[in-house]
Amino acid sequence: MSYSISIPRLFRKKREGRAAIWILPLLAVALLGAVFLSLGVGGVSISIASSIEHFFSYLGLNQSTLEPQEILILEAVRLPRTALGLVIGMSLALSGGVLQSLFRNPLADPGLIGVSSGAALAVVSIIVLGDTFFAPFLDLTKNFALPIAAFIGSLSITILIYQLASRRGSTDVSMMLLMGIAVTAIVGSIIGLLTYLADDTELRSLTFWSMGSLSGAGKAAWPSIAIMIFSVIFLLRLASPLNLFLLGETEAKHLGIRTESIKRQAALAAACATGAAVAAAGMIGFIGLIAPHLARLIGGADNRFVLPASALIGALLILIADTIARIIVLPAELPIGLVTSFIGGPFFFVLLFREFKRRHL
Repeated sequence: MSYSISIPRLFRKKREGRAAIWILPLLAVALLGAVFLSLGVGGVSISIASSIEHFFSYLGLNQSTLEPQEILILEAVRLPRTALGLVIGMSLALSGGVLQSLFRNPLADPGLIGVSSGAALAVVSIIVLGDTFFAPFLDLTKNFALPIAAFIGSLSITILIYQLASRRGSTDVSMMLLMGIAVTAIVGSIIGLLTYLADDTELRSLTFWSMGSLSGAGKAAWPSIAIMIFSVIFLLRLASPLNLFLLGETEAKHLGIRTESIKRQAALAAACATGAAVAAAGMIGFIGLIAPHLARLIGGADNRFVLPASALIGALLILIADTIARIIVLPAELPIGLVTSFIGGPFFFVLLFREFKRRHL
Protein backbone atom coordinates (compact mmCIF):
# COMPACT_ATOMS: atom_id res chain seq x y z
CA MET A 1 0.00 0.00 0.00
CA SER A 2 1.63 3.24 -1.04
CA TYR A 3 0.85 6.86 -1.61
CA SER A 4 -0.05 8.02 -5.08
CA ILE A 5 0.80 11.70 -4.93
CA SER A 6 1.47 13.83 -7.97
CA ILE A 7 3.42 17.07 -7.98
CA PRO A 8 0.30 19.25 -8.41
CA ARG A 9 -1.31 17.57 -5.40
CA LEU A 10 1.87 17.64 -3.33
CA PHE A 11 2.53 21.33 -3.77
CA ARG A 12 -0.86 22.89 -3.14
CA LYS A 13 -2.48 25.73 -5.05
CA LYS A 14 -1.94 29.24 -3.69
CA ARG A 15 -5.44 29.47 -2.27
CA GLU A 16 -5.08 26.15 -0.48
CA GLY A 17 -1.62 27.17 0.69
CA ARG A 18 -3.03 30.31 2.27
CA ALA A 19 -5.69 28.22 4.04
CA ALA A 20 -3.00 25.90 5.39
CA ILE A 21 -1.09 28.89 6.79
CA TRP A 22 -4.09 29.75 8.95
CA ILE A 23 -4.57 26.18 10.14
CA LEU A 24 -1.35 26.05 12.16
CA PRO A 25 -2.20 29.09 14.34
CA LEU A 26 -5.70 27.67 14.89
CA LEU A 27 -4.22 24.36 15.97
CA ALA A 28 -1.84 26.21 18.30
CA VAL A 29 -4.77 28.07 19.88
CA ALA A 30 -6.69 24.80 20.29
CA LEU A 31 -3.62 23.22 21.89
CA LEU A 32 -3.29 26.16 24.30
CA GLY A 33 -6.92 25.62 25.30
CA ALA A 34 -6.23 21.92 25.84
CA VAL A 35 -3.25 22.83 28.04
CA PHE A 36 -5.38 24.96 30.38
CA LEU A 37 -8.11 22.31 30.33
CA SER A 38 -5.52 19.71 31.36
CA LEU A 39 -4.27 21.98 34.14
CA GLY A 40 -7.76 22.60 35.49
CA VAL A 41 -9.63 19.32 35.23
CA GLY A 42 -9.31 16.49 37.75
CA GLY A 43 -10.30 15.49 41.26
CA VAL A 44 -9.80 19.14 42.26
CA SER A 45 -11.14 21.60 39.67
CA ILE A 46 -9.16 24.76 38.97
CA SER A 47 -10.69 27.32 36.63
CA ILE A 48 -8.81 28.50 33.54
CA ALA A 49 -9.00 32.09 34.77
CA SER A 50 -7.45 31.13 38.13
CA SER A 51 -4.66 29.18 36.41
CA ILE A 52 -3.80 32.11 34.14
CA GLU A 53 -3.97 34.52 37.06
CA HIS A 54 -1.65 32.31 39.10
CA PHE A 55 1.04 32.12 36.41
CA PHE A 56 0.80 35.86 35.79
CA SER A 57 1.43 36.40 39.50
CA TYR A 58 5.05 35.27 38.94
CA LEU A 59 5.46 38.26 36.61
CA GLY A 60 4.30 40.61 39.37
CA LEU A 61 1.15 41.57 37.43
CA ASN A 62 -1.35 40.41 40.05
CA GLN A 63 -1.84 38.25 43.14
CA SER A 64 -2.72 34.55 42.91
CA THR A 65 -6.09 33.64 44.44
CA LEU A 66 -5.41 29.90 44.60
CA GLU A 67 -5.21 28.03 47.89
CA PRO A 68 -1.85 26.43 48.85
CA GLN A 69 -3.26 22.97 48.14
CA GLU A 70 -4.41 24.07 44.67
CA ILE A 71 -1.01 25.60 43.93
CA LEU A 72 0.68 22.34 44.93
CA ILE A 73 -1.63 20.32 42.65
CA LEU A 74 -1.19 22.75 39.77
CA GLU A 75 2.60 23.08 39.91
CA ALA A 76 3.78 19.73 41.26
CA VAL A 77 1.28 17.37 39.60
CA ARG A 78 -0.58 18.80 36.64
CA LEU A 79 2.03 21.09 35.10
CA PRO A 80 4.73 18.36 34.77
CA ARG A 81 2.08 15.94 33.53
CA THR A 82 0.84 18.38 30.89
CA ALA A 83 4.38 19.19 29.76
CA LEU A 84 5.14 15.47 29.42
CA GLY A 85 1.94 14.96 27.41
CA LEU A 86 2.92 17.79 25.04
CA VAL A 87 6.33 16.38 24.14
CA ILE A 88 5.08 12.77 23.95
CA GLY A 89 2.23 13.72 21.61
CA MET A 90 4.58 15.68 19.37
CA SER A 91 7.18 12.90 19.36
CA LEU A 92 4.78 10.08 18.48
CA ALA A 93 2.93 12.12 15.85
CA LEU A 94 6.11 13.35 14.15
CA SER A 95 7.60 9.86 14.16
CA GLY A 96 4.47 8.53 12.47
CA GLY A 97 4.39 11.33 9.90
CA VAL A 98 8.06 10.90 8.99
CA LEU A 99 7.83 7.10 8.69
CA GLN A 100 4.67 7.31 6.56
CA SER A 101 6.46 9.60 4.15
CA LEU A 102 9.65 7.53 4.24
CA PHE A 103 7.84 4.24 3.54
CA ARG A 104 5.19 5.92 1.33
CA ASN A 105 2.69 3.89 3.32
CA PRO A 106 -0.36 5.49 5.01
CA LEU A 107 -0.49 2.74 7.63
CA ALA A 108 3.11 3.04 8.82
CA ASP A 109 3.78 4.03 12.41
CA PRO A 110 6.67 3.55 14.87
CA GLY A 111 5.28 0.22 16.06
CA LEU A 112 5.69 -1.32 12.62
CA ILE A 113 9.49 -1.04 12.62
CA GLY A 114 9.89 -2.53 16.07
CA VAL A 115 10.53 0.62 18.08
CA SER A 116 7.72 0.07 20.58
CA SER A 117 8.29 -3.68 20.82
CA GLY A 118 12.00 -3.17 21.51
CA ALA A 119 11.19 -0.83 24.36
CA ALA A 120 8.56 -3.24 25.68
CA LEU A 121 10.99 -6.18 25.64
CA ALA A 122 13.59 -4.21 27.58
CA VAL A 123 11.10 -3.07 30.22
CA VAL A 124 9.55 -6.52 30.62
CA SER A 125 13.04 -8.01 31.00
CA ILE A 126 13.93 -5.52 33.73
CA ILE A 127 10.65 -6.06 35.62
CA VAL A 128 10.72 -9.87 35.46
CA LEU A 129 14.46 -10.60 35.52
CA GLY A 130 15.74 -7.48 37.27
CA ASP A 131 16.50 -9.14 40.62
CA THR A 132 18.56 -11.87 38.99
CA PHE A 133 20.16 -11.12 35.62
CA PHE A 134 19.97 -7.31 35.71
CA ALA A 135 20.73 -6.57 39.38
CA PRO A 136 23.94 -4.61 38.55
CA PHE A 137 22.02 -2.51 36.02
CA LEU A 138 19.33 -1.72 38.61
CA ASP A 139 21.96 -0.76 41.19
CA LEU A 140 23.61 1.55 38.69
CA THR A 141 20.51 3.26 37.27
CA LYS A 142 18.16 3.12 40.32
CA ASN A 143 14.97 5.14 39.60
CA PHE A 144 15.96 5.64 35.96
CA ALA A 145 16.18 1.89 35.22
CA LEU A 146 12.94 1.49 33.23
CA PRO A 147 13.28 4.67 31.11
CA ILE A 148 16.91 3.88 30.26
CA ALA A 149 16.09 0.24 29.45
CA ALA A 150 13.15 1.24 27.23
CA PHE A 151 15.23 3.74 25.29
CA ILE A 152 18.12 1.32 24.79
CA GLY A 153 15.71 -1.42 23.70
CA SER A 154 13.91 0.69 21.12
CA LEU A 155 17.11 2.05 19.63
CA SER A 156 18.78 -1.37 19.51
CA ILE A 157 15.86 -3.02 17.70
CA THR A 158 15.68 -0.18 15.18
CA ILE A 159 19.41 -0.42 14.41
CA LEU A 160 19.08 -4.20 14.05
CA ILE A 161 16.18 -3.90 11.60
CA TYR A 162 17.98 -1.19 9.64
CA GLN A 163 21.06 -3.39 9.31
CA LEU A 164 19.00 -6.44 8.27
CA ALA A 165 17.34 -4.39 5.51
CA SER A 166 20.64 -2.99 4.19
CA ARG A 167 22.67 -4.53 1.39
CA ARG A 168 25.78 -3.08 -0.23
CA GLY A 169 25.26 0.36 1.29
CA SER A 170 21.61 0.60 0.23
CA THR A 171 18.55 0.19 2.46
CA ASP A 172 15.29 -1.12 1.02
CA VAL A 173 12.48 0.64 2.92
CA SER A 174 9.97 -2.05 1.95
CA MET A 175 12.27 -4.73 3.34
CA MET A 176 12.81 -2.61 6.44
CA LEU A 177 9.05 -2.52 6.99
CA LEU A 178 8.74 -6.30 6.54
CA MET A 179 11.74 -6.91 8.81
CA GLY A 180 10.10 -4.71 11.41
CA ILE A 181 6.92 -6.77 11.33
CA ALA A 182 8.88 -10.04 11.59
CA VAL A 183 11.09 -8.84 14.44
CA THR A 184 8.06 -7.43 16.26
CA ALA A 185 6.41 -10.86 16.10
CA ILE A 186 9.53 -12.57 17.48
CA VAL A 187 9.91 -9.99 20.24
CA GLY A 188 6.21 -10.41 21.08
CA SER A 189 6.71 -14.14 21.66
CA ILE A 190 9.65 -13.44 24.00
CA ILE A 191 7.55 -10.90 25.91
CA GLY A 192 4.80 -13.52 26.19
CA LEU A 193 7.25 -16.02 27.66
CA LEU A 194 8.56 -13.51 30.21
CA THR A 195 5.00 -12.55 31.12
CA TYR A 196 4.22 -16.23 31.73
CA LEU A 197 7.20 -16.42 34.11
CA ALA A 198 6.22 -13.27 36.03
CA ASP A 199 4.66 -13.40 39.50
CA ASP A 200 1.52 -11.49 40.55
CA THR A 201 3.35 -8.29 41.53
CA GLU A 202 5.36 -8.26 38.32
CA LEU A 203 2.24 -8.93 36.25
CA ARG A 204 0.52 -5.94 37.83
CA SER A 205 3.49 -3.70 36.99
CA LEU A 206 3.59 -5.02 33.43
CA THR A 207 -0.14 -4.47 32.95
CA PHE A 208 -0.12 -0.85 34.09
CA TRP A 209 3.02 -0.04 32.10
CA SER A 210 1.70 -1.63 28.90
CA MET A 211 -1.47 0.50 29.00
CA GLY A 212 0.40 3.80 29.30
CA SER A 213 0.10 6.69 31.73
CA LEU A 214 1.40 10.23 32.21
CA SER A 215 1.30 9.88 35.99
CA GLY A 216 5.06 9.21 36.06
CA ALA A 217 5.91 12.79 35.15
CA GLY A 218 8.81 13.76 37.38
CA LYS A 219 12.58 13.81 37.59
CA ALA A 220 12.85 10.29 36.17
CA ALA A 221 11.24 11.55 32.95
CA TRP A 222 13.64 14.49 32.43
CA PRO A 223 16.19 12.59 30.31
CA SER A 224 13.37 11.26 28.13
CA ILE A 225 11.91 14.74 27.72
CA ALA A 226 15.30 16.12 26.65
CA ILE A 227 15.71 13.35 24.06
CA MET A 228 12.18 13.94 22.73
CA ILE A 229 12.68 17.70 22.37
CA PHE A 230 15.91 17.19 20.45
CA SER A 231 14.30 14.51 18.24
CA VAL A 232 11.25 16.69 17.51
CA ILE A 233 13.45 19.54 16.30
CA PHE A 234 15.48 17.15 14.16
CA LEU A 235 12.42 15.46 12.63
CA LEU A 236 10.89 18.82 11.67
CA ARG A 237 14.03 19.57 9.65
CA LEU A 238 13.35 16.55 7.41
CA ALA A 239 10.17 18.03 5.90
CA SER A 240 11.61 19.24 2.59
CA PRO A 241 13.64 16.14 1.64
CA LEU A 242 10.71 13.89 2.63
CA ASN A 243 8.51 15.79 0.18
CA LEU A 244 10.69 14.46 -2.60
CA PHE A 245 10.55 10.94 -1.13
CA LEU A 246 6.80 11.01 -1.77
CA LEU A 247 7.59 11.16 -5.49
CA GLY A 248 9.65 7.97 -5.21
CA GLU A 249 13.14 7.18 -3.97
CA THR A 250 14.63 7.11 -7.49
CA GLU A 251 13.16 10.52 -8.34
CA ALA A 252 14.40 11.94 -5.04
CA LYS A 253 17.91 10.67 -5.77
CA HIS A 254 17.86 12.23 -9.24
CA LEU A 255 16.84 15.54 -7.68
CA GLY A 256 19.99 15.54 -5.52
CA ILE A 257 18.68 14.10 -2.25
CA ARG A 258 21.10 11.85 -0.35
CA THR A 259 18.47 9.18 0.12
CA GLU A 260 20.50 6.77 2.25
CA SER A 261 21.44 9.52 4.66
CA ILE A 262 17.84 10.71 4.93
CA LYS A 263 16.57 7.16 5.55
CA ARG A 264 19.16 6.62 8.25
CA GLN A 265 18.44 9.96 9.94
CA ALA A 266 14.67 9.50 9.79
CA ALA A 267 14.76 5.96 11.20
CA LEU A 268 17.14 6.80 14.05
CA ALA A 269 15.41 10.07 14.98
CA ALA A 270 11.99 8.36 14.98
CA ALA A 271 13.45 5.57 17.12
CA CYS A 272 14.86 8.08 19.61
CA ALA A 273 11.61 10.05 19.79
CA THR A 274 9.38 6.99 20.17
CA GLY A 275 11.76 5.17 22.49
CA ALA A 276 11.95 8.18 24.81
CA ALA A 277 8.14 8.52 24.74
CA VAL A 278 7.65 4.85 25.63
CA ALA A 279 10.32 5.16 28.30
CA ALA A 280 8.51 8.06 29.94
CA ALA A 281 4.90 6.93 29.72
CA GLY A 282 4.66 3.31 28.57
CA MET A 283 2.80 2.09 25.50
CA ILE A 284 0.47 4.71 23.95
CA GLY A 285 -0.88 3.57 20.61
CA PHE A 286 -2.41 5.14 17.50
CA ILE A 287 -1.17 8.74 17.96
CA GLY A 288 1.56 8.18 15.34
CA LEU A 289 -1.08 6.88 12.94
CA ILE A 290 -3.97 9.28 13.54
CA ALA A 291 -2.24 12.67 13.81
CA PRO A 292 -0.45 12.66 10.39
CA HIS A 293 -3.65 11.55 8.64
CA LEU A 294 -5.69 14.30 10.24
CA ALA A 295 -3.01 16.81 9.21
CA ARG A 296 -3.17 15.64 5.58
CA LEU A 297 -6.96 15.72 5.57
CA ILE A 298 -7.10 19.37 6.63
CA GLY A 299 -4.04 20.79 4.87
CA GLY A 300 -2.71 18.53 2.09
CA ALA A 301 0.34 16.32 1.74
CA ASP A 302 3.17 18.87 1.84
CA ASN A 303 5.38 17.79 4.75
CA ARG A 304 6.32 21.40 5.44
CA PHE A 305 2.74 21.66 6.71
CA VAL A 306 2.05 18.03 7.67
CA LEU A 307 4.91 17.62 10.15
CA PRO A 308 4.29 20.74 12.31
CA ALA A 309 0.53 20.17 12.08
CA SER A 310 0.99 16.54 13.11
CA ALA A 311 3.03 17.64 16.12
CA LEU A 312 0.29 20.04 17.24
CA ILE A 313 -2.50 17.50 16.62
CA GLY A 314 -0.57 14.74 18.40
CA ALA A 315 -0.04 16.91 21.48
CA LEU A 316 -3.71 17.96 21.36
CA LEU A 317 -4.91 14.34 21.17
CA ILE A 318 -2.68 13.24 24.06
CA LEU A 319 -3.87 16.06 26.33
CA ILE A 320 -7.53 15.42 25.52
CA ALA A 321 -7.07 11.66 26.07
CA ASP A 322 -5.27 12.25 29.36
CA THR A 323 -7.97 14.64 30.56
CA ILE A 324 -10.63 12.04 29.77
CA ALA A 325 -8.57 9.33 31.48
CA ARG A 326 -8.39 11.39 34.67
CA ILE A 327 -12.09 12.15 35.04
CA ILE A 328 -13.99 9.23 33.52
CA VAL A 329 -13.58 6.87 36.51
CA LEU A 330 -12.95 9.30 39.39
CA PRO A 331 -11.44 8.91 41.97
CA ALA A 332 -9.44 6.30 40.03
CA GLU A 333 -7.59 6.93 36.76
CA LEU A 334 -8.01 5.14 33.45
CA PRO A 335 -4.76 4.33 31.58
CA ILE A 336 -4.32 6.76 28.70
CA GLY A 337 -3.42 3.94 26.32
CA LEU A 338 -6.97 2.60 26.64
CA VAL A 339 -8.44 5.98 25.70
CA THR A 340 -6.21 6.40 22.64
CA SER A 341 -7.09 2.84 21.59
CA PHE A 342 -10.81 3.58 21.85
CA ILE A 343 -10.25 6.59 19.60
CA GLY A 344 -7.66 5.06 17.28
CA GLY A 345 -9.28 1.68 16.72
CA PRO A 346 -12.38 3.00 14.90
CA PHE A 347 -10.22 5.52 13.01
CA PHE A 348 -7.94 2.71 11.83
CA PHE A 349 -10.99 0.71 10.70
CA VAL A 350 -12.35 3.67 8.70
CA LEU A 351 -8.92 4.21 7.14
CA LEU A 352 -8.70 0.56 6.02
CA PHE A 353 -12.24 0.67 4.64
CA ARG A 354 -11.53 3.85 2.66
CA GLU A 355 -8.34 2.37 1.24
CA PHE A 356 -10.15 -0.85 0.29
CA LYS A 357 -12.94 1.12 -1.36
CA ARG A 358 -10.48 3.32 -3.27
CA ARG A 359 -8.63 0.31 -4.64
CA HIS A 360 -11.83 -1.30 -5.94
CA LEU A 361 -13.31 1.73 -7.67
